Amino acid sequence: MELESQDDESHHERGGCPVLVTERLVLRTPHLEDTDALTCLANNARVATMVSRMPHPYTRKDATDFIRRSKTGAIGKCVYAVTNSDDGRFLGCCGIEPQDNPATLELGYWIGEPHWGNGYATEAAHAVIDMAFRTRNIDCIDVRCRVTNLGSRRVIHKCGFQFQGTGMVNSMALGSAVPVEWYRLDRKTWISLRSWAAA
Repeated sequence: MELESQDDESHHERGGCPVLVTERLVLRTPHLEDTDALTCLANNARVATMVSRMPHPYTRKDATDFIRRSKTGAIGKCVYAVTNSDDGRFLGCCGIEPQDNPATLELGYWIGEPHWGNGYATEAAHAVIDMAFRTRNIDCIDVRCRVTNLGSRRVIHKCGFQFQGTGMVNSMALGSAVPVEWYRLDRKTWISLRSWAAA
């Protein structure tokens, strides 16, 4: 999914999208300084065809538009630039957005291909999931991935999501609908997983 967030000025008023810090990552609002790295990493068919609302080719204009929208999104949306805590490198994006059911959020994420295989998507997803359940009155978080996206499915499983079914989602990059799998993580399961991790 393409991720957008609310504007910086209203973070505290609206429940906010706080900066998230993990062992190796800092998740923060995308900045214009991310434009070059975002364009470079997103202009990759292997990424774009796995993210429903990412165009391909991906231009600097697409990147600047995305960053602008990330600051003016609707209430409840959070988009994060996933960055390396050591050197600040932009690695990809992760975030949440509301669904028709106010008790449900949807998670989305992507990591640039040069950074695949390092566990960054899982680490970022854990941080955003924890933030969402701790700061929002929600019952569950949904996530979808293409049936061919084995890497994303591994992330989903590592985060404790349970398979719900299959469906079709339009892909902007491909210009057609693609089959996806739908997963859900409910609050009770999240609490049990957090308790287990702390044991």
